Amino acid sequence: MGRLATVSDTLRARLRALPDFPDDLPKFDPATAPADPVELFLSWFEAALAAGVRQPHAFSLATVGAGPGAGAPSSRMLILKDLDDDGWQFATARTSRKGRELAANPQAAMNFYWSQLGRQVRLVGPVVELSAEASAQDWAARPAADAAPNPAWQLYALRPSEIEFWQASADRRHIRHRYDLPG
Repeated sequence: MGRLATVSDTLRARLRALPDFPDDLPKFDPATAPADPVELFLSWFEAALAAGVRQPHAFSLATVGAGPGAGAPSSRMLILKDLDDDGWQFATARTSRKGRELAANPQAAMNFYWSQLGRQVRLVGPVVELSAEASAQDWAARPAADAAPNPAWQLYALRPSEIEFWQASADRRHIRHRYDLPG
């Protein structure tokens, strides 16, 4: 047996021994979920804040590669900037990898995960660029932003066509509640 196989067997055993979720998970009954997924998200977000979740506004953004890596998924962690009628907002430089990928294929997926609560929220949909003015305001509001404008900085909004709420359960019968949204 090679070294990598031995390491893999040891790692597998260690991974299986790790606890999955806390014992005191919140309850979620999809029958009581509001008709508006934003209302449910904000409720879960407030619960994450109350539980002391660090960076509850952090999410994984998945895009699809352009150029030589066309079709290959790519993901990274970002911060939710706002949530309003424009959509679920985040920002990056248009010249970054994710900016280039969004220019080539303006579709993305977001995933929020709050392990302390055994909850995640997954969104999928088209992404639009918001105005140059909104992008400049976002740049200026950054805590470490230079005084100089950054013309490459872009505020985006994901407009979900699908949102899924997932609640872990100790019996491994996890609960999913999905909203399919119009266009």
